[in-house]
Amino acid sequence: MFGFGSMIEKLKKNPKTIVFTEGEDPRILEASSRLLASNFLKPILLGDPEKIIKASEDAGFNINGAEIIDPLNFEKIDEMVDLFCELRKSKGVTPEEARGILSKTNYFGTMLVKMGLADALLGGATYSTADTVRPALQLLKTKPGNSVVSSCFILVRPSATGDNEVIAMADCAINIKPTEDELVEIAGETAECAKVFGIDPKVAFLSYSTLGSGKGEDVDKMRNACAKAKAKYPDLPIEGELQFDAAVSPRVAKTKCPNSEVAGHANTFIFPDINAGNIGYKIAQRMGNFDAYGPILLGLNGSINDLSRGCNAIEVYSMAIITAALA
Repeated sequence: MFGFGSMIEKLKKNPKTIVFTEGEDPRILEASSRLLASNFLKPILLGDPEKIIKASEDAGFNINGAEIIDPLNFEKIDEMVDLFCELRKSKGVTPEEARGILSKTNYFGTMLVKMGLADALLGGATYSTADTVRPALQLLKTKPGNSVVSSCFILVRPSATGDNEVIAMADCAINIKPTEDELVEIAGETAECAKVFGIDPKVAFLSYSTLGSGKGEDVDKMRNACAKAKAKYPDLPIEGELQFDAAVSPRVAKTKCPNSEVAGHANTFIFPDINAGNIGYKIAQRMGNFDAYGPILLGLNGSINDLSRGCNAIEVYSMAIITAALA
């Protein structure tokens, strides 16, 4: 499996715990069984213990060693309720309301991370992206200095040389129409995430124009965002606005922007909006034969990630390693 060796070695030296909000799901149970056998990441499964154990036995998965927590029977619930009310005091949440909200595993699991009782969280096997991200935004909030939560996908495919070709794309899942300043933040977060996967980031702000060849409001947005990003991250190779061919093809780059160190060699792509980003990564995945890992959430003050509801157990296992390694 691509590039997980270094992450696994990191986790072996400093094992983590990861909360799965959908503890009864067979895909979660299969991934948890595999993680437990590897002994570098401890799963915390949320839900009814009897149902979780029965589901694992029926499916033939060994989850001995996993911690199972029932939000309806948690010994530290009073402490959790008090903290939740403090965090949501601006909304006037009462202790009774808090207990009702915390009976939901997405909120309960996020509070485990907030309280330091777990290192990371992975949800979304049955929850929507919004139901995974909303509790994180309300309770963990963004990292100091950040104003937006975004996402990136890491795409991987074997190359002719035998190495893996690895690229990053953002934002493909969260922000519908990011502003110039949000794009700057997205670019910085995506570049840092790319480094974790062994990418030496060369960042392209994508457009239908290359360095002024086209006109329009969307072109101006990407050009301005790129200029701001260059000023904010002077040590990061950044170029834009670029058409995709100029970003990845040395031949095209030689014609369209011959003096750029990024053009023709970009590996970290910033899209103007979610339409372009979501379409772009799925074209790469379905027609370019890339494996897609993500969406990886960026900018949160904690390591929480979202699964696709169509995911399989291998994807759950992979995203668990990624999420824990980023913790």
